[in-house]
Amino acid sequence: MRTFAVLLAALLAVNAEVYFQEGFKDDSWQKTWVQSEHKGVEYGKFVHTAGKFFNDADADKGLQTSQDARFYALSNKFTPFSNKDDTLVIQFSVKHEQNIDCGGGYLKVFDCSVDQKDLHGETPYLVMFGPDICGPGTKKVHVIFSYKGKNHLINKDIRCKDDVFTHFYTLVVRADNTYEVLIDNEKVESGSLEDDWDFLPPKKIKDPEAKKPEDWDDRATIPDPDDTKPEDWDKPEHIPDPDATKPDDWDDEMDGEWEPPMIDNPEYKGEWKPKQIDNPAYKGVWVHPEIDNPEYVEDKSLYLREEVCAVGIDVWQVKSGTIFDNFLITNDLEEAKKAAATVKDTQEGEKKVKDAQEAEERKKAEEEAAAEEAAKDDEDEDDEDEADNALPGEATEVEVEGHDEL
Repeated sequence: MRTFAVLLAALLAVNAEVYFQEGFKDDSWQKTWVQSEHKGVEYGKFVHTAGKFFNDADADKGLQTSQDARFYALSNKFTPFSNKDDTLVIQFSVKHEQNIDCGGGYLKVFDCSVDQKDLHGETPYLVMFGPDICGPGTKKVHVIFSYKGKNHLINKDIRCKDDVFTHFYTLVVRADNTYEVLIDNEKVESGSLEDDWDFLPPKKIKDPEAKKPEDWDDRATIPDPDDTKPEDWDKPEHIPDPDATKPDDWDDEMDGEWEPPMIDNPEYKGEWKPKQIDNPAYKGVWVHPEIDNPEYVEDKSLYLREEVCAVGIDVWQVKSGTIFDNFLITNDLEEAKKAAATVKDTQEGEKKVKDAQEAEERKKAEEEAAAEEAAKDDEDEDDEDEADNALPGEATEVEVEGHDEL
């Protein structure tokens, strides 16, 4: 049994593939990533940095957006592959260091037809995956697949992280047409590709030939035919105010005939309606029968991407400062989980440095405020000394400054 387990592990290791990996550890990324030059767009610049706070100044370097209110478009091509009969894992990390208010933090995956120099928002893609934030209303993880020339959004809401620290986003697509979404190695959503996207027409549709029978009574209750309106029911809704009196200065000739104002009638009961009783002919709610949809055709290859060839960042950001890092495309989920397992240490290091920076900033601000207050006190003391030392009838400098006519 142990031998079998060892052989299985070895087989899985042989079949494990890393199709693309990028950690931006040095400047070599400049030779492999291509900046779009699409006409009519002023693209923002990416800078290679670990940001303002980090766990490891070198290991945490990624590509950071650096200009506000800009589009960003950068991509990298690699050896093409197909995920036929295999698992596809797409993973990367995002750090919204700027506390982003509105902007994308997702990636896109392309086939080999992508023109990297002309990459833009309308460029066809295979997969779009990652966080998108805009105000308090939009904080979601996009999972969009292209299928037969149309982009399909997931039918579920997946909330993204909205703090300023690094987070790993992982998409797993399996050959059995199931998927998972993980954030920081924790599963946040999963299910069936067919169920959670509108790739295919519904399996069942309402029978167009079926109609509710004319004698079908779907009223749960009906008015009681034996109920009658009480004889004293009908009362006016408004009546003249019995306590009102004609003003003393009212002139009938000038003002017309005086009439008391109207008030709500306390005896008014509203429109009479017979009481409701159970309907003896009630048959329940009529349910439209369904039939198999003749347009539905099962597709067992919804997961399949025949040619995966490039990955890119194609986003708009109002406030820049997002760091993209740790790109990984593989068929080995365990390899991805191993890479993302570092996120807790990274977050703890970032928080530690950020807290220290904020403490130093508070200390500096307090010292500056204290120095400003001390300078103000010294100035007040000098003014008081000058006033005390002045001879009788002699104007002080402060008094002179306050009287231009002197």
